[in-house]
Amino acid sequence: MKQDKLLLETRRHFFGECAMGVGKIALASMFSGRQLFSADAGQLPNPMAPRKPHFPARAKNVIYLFMAGGPSQLDLFDYKPKLGEIDGQPIPDSFLKDKRFAFMDTFTKEPPKLLGTVRKFARHGQCGAHVSELFPHMATIVDDVAFLRAVHTEVFNHAPAKVFMNTGTFQFGRPSMGAWITYGLGSESSDLPGFVVLQSGPRGPRGGAPLWGSGFLPTTYQGVPFRSTGEPILNLTSPAGINERRQKQALDAIRELNMARLKETGDAEIATRIASYEMAYRMQSSAPELMDLSQESKQTLDMYGIQPGESSYANNCLLARRLVERGVRFVQLYHTNWDHHGGPGEDLGRDLTKVCRDVDQGTAALIRDLKQRGLLENTLVIWGGEFGRTPMGEKRESIGRNHHIDAYTMWMAGAGIKPGISVGATDELGFGPVEDAVHVHDLQATVLHLLGLDHLKLTFKFQGRDFRLTDVGGKVVAKLFS
Repeated sequence: MKQDKLLLETRRHFFGECAMGVGKIALASMFSGRQLFSADAGQLPNPMAPRKPHFPARAKNVIYLFMAGGPSQLDLFDYKPKLGEIDGQPIPDSFLKDKRFAFMDTFTKEPPKLLGTVRKFARHGQCGAHVSELFPHMATIVDDVAFLRAVHTEVFNHAPAKVFMNTGTFQFGRPSMGAWITYGLGSESSDLPGFVVLQSGPRGPRGGAPLWGSGFLPTTYQGVPFRSTGEPILNLTSPAGINERRQKQALDAIRELNMARLKETGDAEIATRIASYEMAYRMQSSAPELMDLSQESKQTLDMYGIQPGESSYANNCLLARRLVERGVRFVQLYHTNWDHHGGPGEDLGRDLTKVCRDVDQGTAALIRDLKQRGLLENTLVIWGGEFGRTPMGEKRESIGRNHHIDAYTMWMAGAGIKPGISVGATDELGFGPVEDAVHVHDLQATVLHLLGLDHLKLTFKFQGRDFRLTDVGGKVVAKLFS
């Protein structure tokens, strides 16, 4: 009889049920060699416990202000008077050789014409950085930020370019930057997730949840979207008629069942599930307290330009400050509608003005607020999109700009960043880099370095090889460091 049962056993059964199954080996590895099943089976290692970096860190937290859609650097930060002088002239063929664009692939009939900006630029701060009239508030913080003038990427369509910027590859399903960072460092917040996502604008970013997903890392490291009004996280509040005692009974029973299954299978995702239930229970009190902006002074609310009760980017900027105050490791804000090809909703005139007004005051207030509270010393702030816009016009119902991957502007501020500088430069038309080009993988390697993580050593073995955020590239941009 025993022999018949053995004949029915598959390899999967064997590896799943033997005393040292593959799942148990993986889980033991994840918990760094700690005793996995102690006499007190109720005690599990906390996967989000703070961990030491590879070397002393300059930053402890990150706030990533992601401008989804591709802001036009030529209308905001990259002042090109020559482009204005030759506005309307065809761009020389030498610029277009072997280049690809999202919506301007055919140049046989008529080459695209150069498009200067109608926006006025002025120098600001002691550093003398050029900033457009579209950002009057951001112009006041230029001495606190470092501009990256020649960022370049490889992907020219929105969703894969956003995925590339966030995960280091244009393929869906890889861990995001926030997931990698919380995997490497854990979090100093015990009552809130280590990675929080806040969204504003008329719709979500193209690419969706994979932009903040954990990929092949344990799901405990994925980003948790918070809503800026109403219930912060859907289904977090206990249903009507369920008191605290009944809820605790249910949670204890679920935990016991999960622990029994964990001991049987060693599946790391079950440990993640247990941790998620416990975090959700703690967040029933911590999340509403976080979202209650009535604790903030009128002076602070006015600085951000917040209207009480409204959902906005400015609201999310203030929430980002409150999150890092509470030890959350990585906070990412997405604000949409930076896609200005021309035409309804994508006009370089009224529509670009509106989206700039949406983010200008809140962004400047965030830097000022962090600085006043001594938080900017430990918090790295990043501003930018997935690519930039072309110096050529794109003909639609009105003239706009196409996607541009060769050179665009981002900026960083805070922990470890040398303030008031610019790294990199573009040619006189703003088409390509002429000095200190920064690839997306270089940016990612630099962010990890500031957090004390070596991008070559922060790896996870999957499908037979070690993966990392920067794939097979990445150079730390040391010129940014103070």
